[in-house]
Formats: sequence, structure tokens, C-alpha cells
Amino acid sequence: MIETKNIRTVFMGTPDFSLATFEGLIEAGLDLVGVYTQPDRPKGRGKKMAAPPVKELALQHDIPVFQPRRLRDEQAVAELAALKPDLIVVVAYGQILPQSVLDLPKHGCINVHASLLPRHRGAAPINKMIIDGDEVAGVTTMMMDIGLDTGDMLVKRSLSIFPQETAGQLHDRLALLGREAMAETLARLCAGTLSREVQDDSLSTYASMMKKEDGCVDWTQDATTIHNLVRGLDPWPAAYTTLDGQTLKIADTRLCDGEGRPGTILRADADGVIVACGQGALKVNGLQLPGKKRLSAADFVRGRSLEIGTLLGVS
Repeated sequence: MIETKNIRTVFMGTPDFSLATFEGLIEAGLDLVGVYTQPDRPKGRGKKMAAPPVKELALQHDIPVFQPRRLRDEQAVAELAALKPDLIVVVAYGQILPQSVLDLPKHGCINVHASLLPRHRGAAPINKMIIDGDEVAGVTTMMMDIGLDTGDMLVKRSLSIFPQETAGQLHDRLALLGREAMAETLARLCAGTLSREVQDDSLSTYASMMKKEDGCVDWTQDATTIHNLVRGLDPWPAAYTTLDGQTLKIADTRLCDGEGRPGTILRADADGVIVACGQGALKVNGLQLPGKKRLSAADFVRGRSLEIGTLLGVS
């Protein structure tokens, strides 16, 4: 048996998704000897330098923080080695770990990945599982290797995706699930019962980093496909179309009946803006023009006339 207080642990993570697991490690009583996170970056309209959420939490608990721009640099690796970690836990750190780092801890580098591996390897699994219409989501803890999310799987936890759930909402639920999966992984590690399962590469899919242009709606697609895209890109980078030459972000959609030329507004009132798709129609309840805040359909049509027959998505 291994006691958690005797495990010298380094945590690597950066965004909000990392926080739940990090908090779990703190509460578990691990000997957290250091936290690695991305460098502070400009944020917001004022472009003021802002610390990553993980850094803020680490400083609250007086845990040393390291923010190397490149973990591959010889000096950064030497600095990490000096901490003599027994275990490195990684959750959305934002840098690839070189072999020289993977080889440091005797218990390995364990990653919490937001998908049921080997499905949705890569940077944006939460967005991709909703866009692809998955009905089940989950997290996997894995022993990291030099590949991209290819390491042996340790613990899996799953949950159902709600029909209207957005990427932002699923993100928050999976963050908590990741904390649970990591707690179970630690318990098995300490008990000496942690087992490894090799991934079947033939079942793998790849979820690349989302870009703004990924949100451009093709109204010739069926309503379900567009609905999943809208949910999968909410809150960022957001699905969008064009209205009178202006970019129009759309959110909070529902499947509904209707037919017409794809992209045509079939109805626009306080109950929603209904748009024809390649098959079926979509009711849009959230709309946002450049430089404006997101409005409900009721508020949007109150301030701007939307004529039936208007075609969206025309440059």
C-alpha cells in the first residue's frame, strides 16, 4: 500500500477544466511539490495580463508555480527533475510532454482526457462529441506516452449527453467526472490494483482544435446536423451565418417542422426564428450581431425586422 501523503506530485493544467481535478488532488492530501501551467496572457478587451485559473488556485494553497514557455527546453526539464516527482498528473496543460519528462516520475504521467478513448483523441473532444451526435460522453485516465492521447487506459467514467446540452454545459459536467476518475485512479494506484488497457487504434477518431471558421453554418445540411453544430460550438467559437452581409451568431436551437429553400426564414416572432434546412427546419432562439450581446428571438425581432423569405448565409 502507498499512502497519498508520500507521493510527491506535480500537477500540470491550465484552464477551468483542470480545476476540479486539481482541487481533488489537494483534498486527497498528496504532497504537491509543484504546479505547471501556461504563461500569463492578455485577456479581455483591455488586454490586461491574466493568470491561468490553475495558477490562481495554486497560489491560494502556497504551491510553487512554474510557467515555462517550452517544457521541452533543457532548463525547464532540469527544473522539473529537481522537484523529484513520483507522479505527474496532467489535465489540459496545453503543451506536449517530451520523453525526458515522461520518464521522470516512477509512477508515470497520468492524464485526464475528456472522452471515452480511443474515440475523440485530440484537443477538442467535448466539441466534437456533440457535433458528431454522440449520446454518451465520458472521461478516461491514461498513462501518457509520446503519442497524442495514445497511452494505456486506466479508468473510464461515462454519462449521457442531454439532447439540448451545449459544449459549455457538458464541459462542466465532465470536469467533475474527471475529478472522480482521477480519485479512483489514485485509490487503485495506492492499493496496487491499477491495471492498464491498451487502446485499439483502429477505433480512434481525432478531434482537432476548433477554429472560428468551423462555425459557418451550411443550411443545405439537415436540421439535426446543424443543431448539433450549434450546440457543439456554444459558447466558443459559436455557430454563425450571415444576415444582410453581417455575421450573425446563432445559439439555443430546436428541431422543428418546416420546409423551404435552405437558409430561408420561414417565421420570425417572439417564439423564435424558424429557418429551413436541407431537411427539416431549425428554430433559433439566440441571435447575436457583431459588437452586440446575445439576444433572445423575442428581443431580436423587436429591434430588427426579419421578413419571411429572407435568405441567411448569403455573402
